[in-house]
Amino acid sequence: MPEIPKKQKAMVIEKTGGPVEFKDIDVQQPGPDEVLVNIKYSGVCHTDLHAVNGDWPLPTKLPLVGGHEGAGVVVARGELVKDVEIGDHAGVKWINGSCLACDFCQQSDEPLCSKALLSGYTVDGTFQQYCIAKAAHVARLHKDIPLDGVAPVLCAGITVYKGLKESGAKPGQTVAIVGAGGGLGSLAQQYAKAMGLRCIAIDAGEDKRKMCLEQLGSYAFVDFSTSQNVAKDVQAATEDGLGPHAVILVATAEKPFQQAAEYVRPRGTVVFIGLPAGAYVRAPVFESVVKMITIRASYVGNRKDTSEALDFYRRGLIKAPFKTVGLSELQSVYDMMHKGQIAGRYVLDTSK
Repeated sequence: MPEIPKKQKAMVIEKTGGPVEFKDIDVQQPGPDEVLVNIKYSGVCHTDLHAVNGDWPLPTKLPLVGGHEGAGVVVARGELVKDVEIGDHAGVKWINGSCLACDFCQQSDEPLCSKALLSGYTVDGTFQQYCIAKAAHVARLHKDIPLDGVAPVLCAGITVYKGLKESGAKPGQTVAIVGAGGGLGSLAQQYAKAMGLRCIAIDAGEDKRKMCLEQLGSYAFVDFSTSQNVAKDVQAATEDGLGPHAVILVATAEKPFQQAAEYVRPRGTVVFIGLPAGAYVRAPVFESVVKMITIRASYVGNRKDTSEALDFYRRGLIKAPFKTVGLSELQSVYDMMHKGQIAGRYVLDTSK
């Protein structure tokens, strides 16, 4: 392995609200149960923008290196690490580490651990060339997997795969993906198809319509920006007119969360995944009761969900649509996020 440098390039915020600065910082050494990963590529998630802006009630560390979709090569490990080798390919995910001993960790719900470490939020993340993570939690990546292409799967892919599992939808049934043209939604459609589900894409714009129908496997598209009645249009897109069996919400605005209970079919399930800042949910009580719908939330996947989601990708069933730019261009990606101009995912090349 090449010699590990003392300094590295990173994108850092010194205060909530930014700006994001491209600067030199120290390369950290891994602790006894940690590995040091030379990050080659990192996806950019909307969560990273929330972290910059301080949108959520959980405070970030400051100064902060964001990012939690990092794919690279293990270059150092702590003395207690025995199952990760130098030279292995690994992914650094949102869950950077957990206690592994609490009730949640013992039941494979480690994302709910009260001591969980969050990459790019409570600990420095993947918008740097060398990143620390707990060895037990890094994603094991086969060396035949391209590191740029797999980066978005490490958060977006795992998260939507988990949400689809939580929905309980069965092969042959229909799911609606709200926010279908974004980073999470573009992967959710592919995972839905790979799991034998029929997919209705909900988003806005002709570019996203074309991408969803021609590239991502959806059979119908509802444009919420031009629809006179989103609920009726979604129901009309289902074979029996009763609506989808499940709704997967990865939108970044509050309104779609209010609408979903109106068009999901009786005994259907609405799954919240997206985290719009300051959003609340209102569902019509009468309709929810008489339709016997389920409203539930899904966080990020556990380690087993991770290996399953990566296996779909390795078998060629998932292709994350992405564009690659240099690490130094992160602020321009955030600017496009603010304007809603991103279709698919942006991946940062840490060498630039």
